[in-house]
Amino acid sequence: MQNIDRTKQPPTVLLSWPNIGGGVILCAFLMTPFLRSLFFTWGRRWVYILLVSFAFAYTLTPLIVQFAHLMGVLDYPAQRKIHHQPTPLLGGVAVFLASLVAILSNEIFFVENAAILLASCFIVLLGIADDVWQLPAWLKLFIQLLATAIVVKGGVVLTLFPSSPAGDFFNLLLTFLWVIGVTNAFNFFDGMDGLVAGLGMITAFFLGLVSFTTNQPALGWFAVALLGSCLGFLPYNFRPGRSALIFLGEAGSTSLGFMLSTLAIVGDWSEHSPLISVCSPLLIFAVFIYDMIHITVARIWRGDVRGFLAWIQYTGKDHLHHRLYNLFHSRVASVIFIYGLNIAFGLGALALKGADLPEALLLVTQAVIILFLVGILENQGNTSRTTYSQYDNQQRAEQ
Repeated sequence: MQNIDRTKQPPTVLLSWPNIGGGVILCAFLMTPFLRSLFFTWGRRWVYILLVSFAFAYTLTPLIVQFAHLMGVLDYPAQRKIHHQPTPLLGGVAVFLASLVAILSNEIFFVENAAILLASCFIVLLGIADDVWQLPAWLKLFIQLLATAIVVKGGVVLTLFPSSPAGDFFNLLLTFLWVIGVTNAFNFFDGMDGLVAGLGMITAFFLGLVSFTTNQPALGWFAVALLGSCLGFLPYNFRPGRSALIFLGEAGSTSLGFMLSTLAIVGDWSEHSPLISVCSPLLIFAVFIYDMIHITVARIWRGDVRGFLAWIQYTGKDHLHHRLYNLFHSRVASVIFIYGLNIAFGLGALALKGADLPEALLLVTQAVIILFLVGILENQGNTSRTTYSQYDNQQRAEQ
């Protein structure tokens, strides 16, 4: 077992009263009724929401860094992890609070909104507790099921099958599988600096863009709030050439996945084609879906997991970002590559919106081919895993 040096101090953010005061003044200025009405009159409500969520996340994050450091809520290096020094957790608290402020202060309300926000609070509290105390998998699954039941009760339900006893059952089943699956997929991706925050930002961007182009402004504003909060958090989490100052933690990765997955259900992504309405969010979330299916099949095939709880609890270096890391020998390159994949699939979802059936099938086929090619790259990364693990250990020893 690897020895963990818990005396090594994490990187800190140098705070000064002018910096803190400047952030607070900026947030207070953005919240003034005059500025708010100015953006609304200008017809750029989304810009205002973006600025509010960005400013609050950018201001709150360094305070959370100091708080997590003070309370000892740190992620220590371990054999299955790739960071080399203790790093504060709880970054997701800043992201969630910034999103919440932007949503509530801008009165972004739709029928399912209250249920999504209430359930998200449970997910965030669960994540904070897990970051502090390392909760058992069964308890995390129970809370996730409870949170999903809340949004289902609030009307967030897939409608892939016609209403009937059997159809309603399968719609509910797929809703639970989708929300819990995407929620945990985001958490599984939280293994490299900037990865989940960046993917959350990109996913929110395309959900928002499709929402605006399909005349669903409230969903678009909600997505913009998530986008801005991720953007405000990224400068502290993704610093090429330097260590991250803070991680999202369980509270951030799971809450982002939960909120984005529920937005995908609420949205009506095509006015004329049920196929496009289903395929559009699938393309936007394709990176997460692919990685989840891939690692699930591989782990079952190897006998690593033998149940749903074991699947949630299992941790390893077999995700997409780990295998690309083995192949590229660069975390930044791995993260940017996955960003590019997410953007490519998001652009496909945009093109899909106005496509007819043959064009839609071509776009979906193109996405499958891209994922097949990614699988070839992953296999190469898996083949070189042992060699690069030795390289990574050398890098760790030098630091």
